[in-house]
Amino acid sequence: MGFWLAKFIFLGPLLRFFWRPWIEGRENVPDDRPAILASNHLSFCDSFFMPLLMPRKVTFLAKSEYFTTPGIKGWFSRQFFSGVGQVPIDRNDKDAARAALTTGVRVLAEGKLLGIYPEGTRSPDGRLYRGKTGVARMALEAGAVVIPVTMVNTEVIQPPGRLVPRLRPRPGVRVGKPLDFSRYEGMSGDRFVERSMTDEIMYELMQLSGQEYVDQYAASVKKSQGSDTGFGARERDAREVGARDPRAVRELGDRVPGTRAS
Repeated sequence: MGFWLAKFIFLGPLLRFFWRPWIEGRENVPDDRPAILASNHLSFCDSFFMPLLMPRKVTFLAKSEYFTTPGIKGWFSRQFFSGVGQVPIDRNDKDAARAALTTGVRVLAEGKLLGIYPEGTRSPDGRLYRGKTGVARMALEAGAVVIPVTMVNTEVIQPPGRLVPRLRPRPGVRVGKPLDFSRYEGMSGDRFVERSMTDEIMYELMQLSGQEYVDQYAASVKKSQGSDTGFGARERDAREVGARDPRAVRELGDRVPGTRAS
């Protein structure tokens, strides 16, 4: 109930009035079957605009800090994310992470939409980073399709450190065609298969968004850069952070017979 109240009564109308968000490819979201919405992650406001524009409720695996931060800000964050049915995931606790993945599979088993950011954290500089294989594990265990989704302009209207988003440019969402991994049925837990699937998903996100791809985890880049995580960091020598030719990304999908990278 909290999700629908926020979407249609309280928050949704304000977001639509002031920011006028747009969506392309909405017809690619299935009407009544489970699916994973795998999205790039550019800004905090991604988790507001993306579910706002979807025809069905989206449940996210949200970082645990949204539920445990102290103070008034933490209270509002906890009330909001709990009220709209988001699932906390502790990225530092392997057992808790496994529990969150199990919860994600349960959400999919109920025929729902599950939103996830394969990069695991916001991009530090607007580029697309290496995906974590949890998205592949959930897709295999639940037998769900994966739908690539990209956010557009959100890093401009609300870059890291900005509390209130700018009104322009208009934020948008692009939805790609579903990726069917049923050919790998029964292969959950195979690290090679799960990595190949994840790389295929990230390739689709790269094609859909036009972002430069970096073959390194975003969290590692943030850690190595320290406080230098602004969008000016994209001007670094790409070789220092592992940027690679998009064609090499596509070749990853050919390592396992039958993998598609369209």
